[in-house]
Amino acid sequence: MAAKSDGAPVSLRNDIPPECLSGPAQRSPQCHPARKRYSLLDCSWTICALLVFFSDGASDLWLAADYYLRRNYWWFALTLVFVIVPSVVVQVLSFRWFAYDYSDTNDSSTAAAAVVAASGAKRHFSTKDSEQGGAGRDAAVGALPTTGTMGGARGCCRAFMWLFQCFIHIFQLAQVWRYVHALYLGVQSRWRGDHERRHFYWRMMFESADISMLRLLESFLKSAPQLVLQLSIMVQASQVLPLQGLSASASLVSLSWMIASYQKVLRDSRDDKLPMSYKAVIVQILWHLFTIGARTMAFALFASVFQLYFGIFIVAHWCIMTFWIIQGETDFCMSKWEEIIYNMVVGIVYVFCWFSVREGRTRCRMLVYSVVVFIENVALTTFWYLYRAPQTSDFNALLTVCMVASSYALGTFFMFVYYCLLHPDGPISGWGWGVPEEVAVESCLSPASSLPPDVVASPPRTLQRTKGGDREQMGGANSDVFLVRTLKRGVKATLPPLAPSTEGPVIRIDLPRKKYPAWDAHFIDRRLRKTILVLEGAAPVTPRIQYRCLGSPTEVMEYETTV
Repeated sequence: MAAKSDGAPVSLRNDIPPECLSGPAQRSPQCHPARKRYSLLDCSWTICALLVFFSDGASDLWLAADYYLRRNYWWFALTLVFVIVPSVVVQVLSFRWFAYDYSDTNDSSTAAAAVVAASGAKRHFSTKDSEQGGAGRDAAVGALPTTGTMGGARGCCRAFMWLFQCFIHIFQLAQVWRYVHALYLGVQSRWRGDHERRHFYWRMMFESADISMLRLLESFLKSAPQLVLQLSIMVQASQVLPLQGLSASASLVSLSWMIASYQKVLRDSRDDKLPMSYKAVIVQILWHLFTIGARTMAFALFASVFQLYFGIFIVAHWCIMTFWIIQGETDFCMSKWEEIIYNMVVGIVYVFCWFSVREGRTRCRMLVYSVVVFIENVALTTFWYLYRAPQTSDFNALLTVCMVASSYALGTFFMFVYYCLLHPDGPISGWGWGVPEEVAVESCLSPASSLPPDVVASPPRTLQRTKGGDREQMGGANSDVFLVRTLKRGVKATLPPLAPSTEGPVIRIDLPRKKYPAWDAHFIDRRLRKTILVLEGAAPVTPRIQYRCLGSPTEVMEYETTV
């Protein structure tokens, strides 16, 4: 991977050559991150997310203490395990991210030195991979002005920050710190000048992406098992304690909230997708609230009678879903093994609800998943009804079955409301799009033609996997590549052309851009993210970000054979 910059002032955005811009980016220039502003609704949403986090954790701990006082030690242990173990996993991952972001690396020093040099007469600089070390890097680091007093003060600040972060993560408060930090960065982006506003806004976006990924992982490692556990205890005991209801409700809200919040932050981070409105987010929360509620109630009913078979069912479902996701060739992470771990985690998510992980028309995949989940819910509830405990009356059993069915029906209703009325890409009518999903004419020039003669286009360290379908869409070695998506029912697209932004420093990333619903590489690759932040913070103007376009099958094969 290499990043390169040249030119004069523009705003930060995930810049793609104008020939490669997709439909949504052309349809709505307002969705570009550089033109967004942190609003009061964004601030209120972050505060509500923090309250959801506190209510979920506090209710679980309170319930665990209640079990201990009631001498229900087995339930106390299970409840506490589902609180502590996921929290420790998230803290370790969060501290690992902090350690990498806050450590002094040669990449960031080189980038800062390059910006200092670029602010003079040359206005041309480039940063290379960390493996391409040598005298040039040493000279660049040496070009940075340092003094003994400034170095000592900076060392004290760094030591304090390390101690503070150790304290935060030991006491399991990493999520709280990241929420507060994102709130601070968002407020600062409103109070500062234009350049500083963009800088703080993008730091806030990076922080929001981190907390969304951490909280989504924590929700399905903690809240989902906790919800199934507490519902199973209620069914077995044939009574509902107030704290049990509070804990189960908080876990269900946390799960639904984080899925919708993750989708919003992901869309906000990409300029090739339209942002999601808060009305759509609320409807998506209701959609997941009722569908996950029905799913977990079916799990709890079945587990209250068939504990062993329930475990076998969960493992089998997870294995099948993970294999299905891997077979779909997702492209989320920067390495093969990270991708496998990501697919395994998404397999856990698929135990409870639908989660889009691949670009393209998801209706068929969602339909298949919904049918499978519906059949599973019916089967699990039926087995419980036939083999339930004798003390459960027929009336209560029928009432419970009706609750599961009505909850799933309500969730399906809100899903249709979201896709038919509030989807960011436009409403869906029947089997066709009411407006074009993605009207695009993508023409990708050869990457070598866009680089200056003095820059060597080296192959990236980690290459985005090229699927067979992508190769078939590419033209000859010297021809442009066009990807045309047809419109449904003869809808004509009248899209205003987006004038290319040619001036200003451009950070060219030597990787093809990841397809939605994956995060962009500068959100996932922390080395690249840190380099961009250093360049963006040290430069007098905000640079643009430009990804590589693979222009021909010849070039694709060359990359695949040289990496």
